[in-house]
Amino acid sequence: MSKKIFKGSVMLNPVPAVLVTSTDGNGNNNVFTVAWAGTICTKPPMLSISIRPERLSYDYIKATEEFVINIPSSKMVKELDYCGVRSGRKEDKIKNMNFQLNESSTVSVPYIDQCPISLECKVKEILPLGSHHMFLAEVLSCNVEESLIDSKEKIHFEKADLICYSHGEYFRVPEKPIGSFGFSVRKKKKSKK
Repeated sequence: MSKKIFKGSVMLNPVPAVLVTSTDGNGNNNVFTVAWAGTICTKPPMLSISIRPERLSYDYIKATEEFVINIPSSKMVKELDYCGVRSGRKEDKIKNMNFQLNESSTVSVPYIDQCPISLECKVKEILPLGSHHMFLAEVLSCNVEESLIDSKEKIHFEKADLICYSHGEYFRVPEKPIGSFGFSVRKKKKSKK
């Protein structure tokens, strides 16, 4: 396989595309799009988001040390894109996108009702890295649309019609898996005779 060499670049694609809500603590809320989010720990449950210091949400999150990651469905792709290219310093994106905000259970930041999944987060550390600062946060609670949960309490993320971002473009996450964790080493079940 022939490959071309590029200078160092963050070519890790695809990544989740999420809407992050924040508040300044004085009743002003904001939302912006983040594609640089990731899982970093299971116990305690932690994740990271990376934000440019010039963003309004950076100021809000740094002040309150709280935010909510709202995971949108593909029918929200226009809103997702809009919130990534418009500034909360110049307009009220929550109002312009007709987002319905609900009170979170563990943080002072509201979550977006239209998103099927929302993760309430408390900042533990901020790491200045260069163009972006990484916010390490503990996930305190999750809000999951009931229609995604089966009778055994399994969450069916594939039914949420989620979005991923890959080098400037948005894609639907496929509904059908091509494998499941551990399938490559799982022993085959013996058939009953």
